[in-house]
Amino acid sequence: MGVADHSKSTYLELQRKKVFRYVIFKIDEKKKEVVVEKTRGPSKNYDDFTASLPENDCRYAVYDFDFVTSENCQKSKIFFIAWSPSVSRIRAKMLYATSKERFIRELEGIHYEIQATDPTEMDLEVNRERAR
Repeated sequence: MGVADHSKSTYLELQRKKVFRYVIFKIDEKKKEVVVEKTRGPSKNYDDFTASLPENDCRYAVYDFDFVTSENCQKSKIFFIAWSPSVSRIRAKMLYATSKERFIRELEGIHYEIQATDPTEMDLEVNRERAR
């Protein structure tokens, strides 16, 4: 499974320029590559992000998580989420699972990787603790 050039450049805009809060990617089976499905700007929050994930299909996503350290410093960590709801098709789960490592290698600077099958596995508080 390849990675579209647009997917890489969109990720770099999130990582370096902070143009996006999050990017959701999907696998285009016809093109045999990972493409950008949706982007949202820095004003969006974590609830917007989780609501953007489909309830019954797999996706990859990156989220730029801002937080304040105990020393009162503003920091940012990039989370990679492999979203694979338990109700999604088995073929989709297999396709996303087998393509994940190749895709992650294309995205330098990922701080944390999360495999989630339901929203509780990527709870905001859990991520906040991971980031610190």
